[in-house]
Amino acid sequence: MGASWFASCFSTSSSSKTKLLFFIIPLIMVSFLVSVLVPTNSSWDFINSTLPSKLVAAVPAERTEEEMEFHSRADVGGSLGEATLPKEAAVDGSAMPPHAVEAVKKIQQVKLVEMMNIGQNETKEDGFGNGTTLGVPRQVKTKMERVEAGLQGARSAIKEAREGSQLQDPDPDYVPIGPMYWDAKAFHRSYLEMEKQFKVFVYKEGEPPVFHDGPCKSIYSMEGNFIYQMDADTNFQTNDPHKAHVFYLPFSVAKMVRFVYPRDTRDFSTIRRTVVDYINLVAHKYPYWNRSHGADHFMVACHDWGPLASFSLPYLERNTIRALCNANTSERFNPVKDVSIPEINLVTDKLTGLIGGPPASRRSILAFFAGGVHGPIRPILLEHWEGKDEDIKVHKYLPRGVNYHDMMRNSKYCICPSGYEVASPRIVEAFYTGCVPVLISKSYMAPFSDVLRWKSFSVVVSVDEIPRLKEILTNISMRQYVRMQKRVLQVRRHFEFNSPPKRFDVFHMTLHSVWLRRLNIRISDDHWSGG
Repeated sequence: MGASWFASCFSTSSSSKTKLLFFIIPLIMVSFLVSVLVPTNSSWDFINSTLPSKLVAAVPAERTEEEMEFHSRADVGGSLGEATLPKEAAVDGSAMPPHAVEAVKKIQQVKLVEMMNIGQNETKEDGFGNGTTLGVPRQVKTKMERVEAGLQGARSAIKEAREGSQLQDPDPDYVPIGPMYWDAKAFHRSYLEMEKQFKVFVYKEGEPPVFHDGPCKSIYSMEGNFIYQMDADTNFQTNDPHKAHVFYLPFSVAKMVRFVYPRDTRDFSTIRRTVVDYINLVAHKYPYWNRSHGADHFMVACHDWGPLASFSLPYLERNTIRALCNANTSERFNPVKDVSIPEINLVTDKLTGLIGGPPASRRSILAFFAGGVHGPIRPILLEHWEGKDEDIKVHKYLPRGVNYHDMMRNSKYCICPSGYEVASPRIVEAFYTGCVPVLISKSYMAPFSDVLRWKSFSVVVSVDEIPRLKEILTNISMRQYVRMQKRVLQVRRHFEFNSPPKRFDVFHMTLHSVWLRRLNIRISDDHWSGG
């Protein structure tokens, strides 16, 4: 199975554009069947915040010349905060089933009662969306209620795990434990509950290269690899949408930029139109998008324009779970409902030669950075440290014959300043080489922060503290550095790409973050005809 999807992932098709044309034309025709309905309120029922109170900032962005040209020249209708939304939306009075508005109102009203079990006992909270009650759930009548009853059981199990002893894992290849986690026992139980019951329905509509396809050998490889792994998965994917907890929208923003975006006119509306048409298609064909206004749907995007593409529909940005590499809270990333995923730069289909490095005692370089000067932070870093100190090796360009990854392997700390965008593969490269990342950024939500305590295995430095960088690092004792470096090696598995996927790796961590967001909402649909 793994070999087959890798063959697809790392190959190209000469008929891609022809297939895309045959798909886009019917999409455009379908889009005329539906029109606008912008909701005045969100359909989210926040049972409890999944995230810790302190958020972590920081990683850099590396881009090719072509990508930087897109960033600087794209005519996208203003800044991200001012992006113009299209007039088309995926639901209205004609396309929406009669019960949809009522179902959404119920989701909104559930905020006013005792969480999941109305009138039952005392509500207690935890950091994993488990604002739940301990009473006996009401009688389950519909298929949607059966799905929600299973989620309620998972919330209760997570709560009990927090107060109990360490869990017995049926496949104990790895047991999460230690200060790298906000709550290791709650995370472990949540992960086991995900393995036991989480089901994803992948929409089959759409043709490559824009749908069911994505880049696998670039800094956007998370997009393509997740699509292929999800399409090939047999553990979490279900063909019965009545059993699904979430619905996956399998489009690739990176492929839209390549195949849909016209470089001559730089008209971003073509990407918006593609997103709108696809959601119109699945909303017209199935009841699930309209049932929740997209709240139980998710998308995965690693391209810088992933957030911008999600602005194509109000519901997509406001309600849908967006798993993004560019997790910038200043650009409408909402850490309560959205998911931050790592950016991984894959050159081949294997991690051979990328993972590993000497122990902490044999790393002779205090700190290292090499990269392009773009964005507001990197010029400050180079101004203060390029060629200024033998212990802080900061380069715009590496000297001839010096290997980038070898420098990381021999460094105690790897400096990760943001560039144009907040996401960069550098932080994952630091993990792979056993280097403690130094995060310098603004408005960045680090990957999997709902589970991981980043300050236990990384150093967070503000932009104002860049002149004091050496002082900050040398004030960390050797004993504390060794602890942090060991933790880096422990959490590294959560950022590793595997084919086929392995437990607790980046594919499963991405799914787990989506699972947590689904635990944080309740969808009610008493009148669903499928019940």
